[in-house]
Amino acid sequence: QVQLVETGGGLVQAGGSLRLSCAASGRTFSSYAMAWFRQAPGKEREFVAAISWTGDETYYTDFVKGRFTISRDNAKNTVYLQMNSLKPEDTAVYYCAARPSRVVLTTKAGYDYWGQGTQVTVSS
Repeated sequence: QVQLVETGGGLVQAGGSLRLSCAASGRTFSSYAMAWFRQAPGKEREFVAAISWTGDETYYTDFVKGRFTISRDNAKNTVYLQMNSLKPEDTAVYYCAARPSRVVLTTKAGYDYWGQGTQVTVSS
């Protein structure tokens, strides 16, 4: 069992930055693929970014490429999402997800553990 706790959300003006953190419990964090998803009101939860267990492979959805960066620190059992050049359309609840596998997926069905989410609001 893995528990995930996201922090770092908040209100920011367009063009600003935020860094989300996801702290994971459990001794096997380093062997998990990790991802960030987001869900805006009235919309489906969508993939944002994912990272392999080593951190060597990263994946992004097109609308965040060049603006968001996913990273992880296995010594701290933490995955991060650095978000720059934020836009009002980035407003959503952001969720951290874990997959007990070294294979990275970009679909929500592939992830077994989820955090409670953290709200990100970008004002225009």
